[in-house]
Amino acid sequence: MTKGREPPRPDRTRPGARKAERAFDEWLNRGLHDLFDAVVREPVPDDLLRLIEEDRKK
Repeated sequence: MTKGREPPRPDRTRPGARKAERAFDEWLNRGLHDLFDAVVREPVPDDLLRLIEEDRKK
């Protein structure tokens, strides 16, 4: 690779490129939700809430 050159970017004008991009975005979105939805639903620990409140008062 030549020093200072950027890697080629995907050709978004190619037919089907946007469809493939949307499919990837959807796949990624679903995967992230599968991994992290349970974590997001957990309650915030009381100790962390207390620290945030203390910081707000400063």
